Amino acid sequence: MINILHSADFHLGARFHSLPPEKAQARRQEQLGQLEQLAGLCRSQGCQLVLLSGDLLDRPQGCRSEARALAGALEAMAVPVFLAPGNHDHLCPGSPYLEMAWPGNVHIFTRQELESVSLPELDCRVWGAGFQSMDCPGLLEGFRATGDEAVQLMVLHGDPANPSAPCCPVTRAQVAASGLQYLALGHIHSYKKERLDDRGVYCYSGCLEGRGFDECGQKGFVLLNVEDGRVE
Repeated sequence: MINILHSADFHLGARFHSLPPEKAQARRQEQLGQLEQLAGLCRSQGCQLVLLSGDLLDRPQGCRSEARALAGALEAMAVPVFLAPGNHDHLCPGSPYLEMAWPGNVHIFTRQELESVSLPELDCRVWGAGFQSMDCPGLLEGFRATGDEAVQLMVLHGDPANPSAPCCPVTRAQVAASGLQYLALGHIHSYKKERLDDRGVYCYSGCLEGRGFDECGQKGFVLLNVEDGRVE
């Protein structure tokens, strides 16, 4: 059995323009405090793997202090962490993902095409890709997971709204044909899970907490385990 933590859409460094400056700063500090909580939960729950599905930073450039805090929290998790940059924290010149030193347990997907990393100790393969701009074409069309590992996972920032969505559209049919046990998605700021019979699960964790009255509803992070091809 593999125990996994899935989260996304932290939007660290958000400016909170609707708040007075001192309250906006307090909210940014509270966001950073959530990183320590998440690292503690990862350890206490015995997680063996972490999947982070993009928009962890609110902007593609800057946010250096937030990126350093994020790197420290991910290192403290002390397990393999896979990060797929999204539209808000896409990869570009000046990106902290490209220009900072990240802990050795952190793998950042830096290409806008699907690639994978094998984890033999977990009999698992993790797939992912990273946005290169605010828009990203769909990446799942025609994809089928390959490799001898018993567990096939993917971490991706993507939009299920419609096939012409600008942020890596993802369809139910594509997921069903992918051969993945679990697709960890970001971009939608509320919790959403779809089980495809025995053909896997795709899930949005939602953001850790709402940043305004337009972000109500269930959200947070997801703890899951994969055993004998089944996801719970």
